[in-house]
Amino acid sequence: MPSIKKDFPVPFDQQPLNEYLELKKSCFFAWSTYDIKQYIYIILVLFFCLFIICGFLVFLFLFNLLTLSKLLILNFLLIDIIFIFIFIRLYLGWSYIIKRLLSATIFYEESGWYDGQVWIKTAENLTRDRLLGLYQIMPLLDRMKYSCIIFCINFVLHYYLYSLF
Repeated sequence: MPSIKKDFPVPFDQQPLNEYLELKKSCFFAWSTYDIKQYIYIILVLFFCLFIICGFLVFLFLFNLLTLSKLLILNFLLIDIIFIFIFIRLYLGWSYIIKRLLSATIFYEESGWYDGQVWIKTAENLTRDRLLGLYQIMPLLDRMKYSCIIFCINFVLHYYLYSLF
């Protein structure tokens, strides 16, 4: 579904559709496009890997200073922070693509930073890009927002538990 290069004055790798396809193929962003079961499975696997790695590091460096319950809660706090950063990065990447897809004009650079141009999309390209943005990327953005909110709530709860002990 990539665009034909000669139809547009925009360079091939700066066309919004091609940027979307490249982002979708990248390792970091690809798992966020999976269906909900695979998405949750990957989050759980990543959570358990981070739990082991961060738990080992927290235990190694702070074993003599804190109790076991505080170490465990501190481990959860660290995991929550990592996940919040992951979901913010995913959200920013997908929001850049949807902004380019929904926009009627495209800013591009032909050969360097000094020769930027603006291209007005044709009606066909605008319709295709907006449909793609609204039905493919908008649900991903919602998923990233909800996931980030869940881990922010987790962070607040774990912080509250940490202050109790």
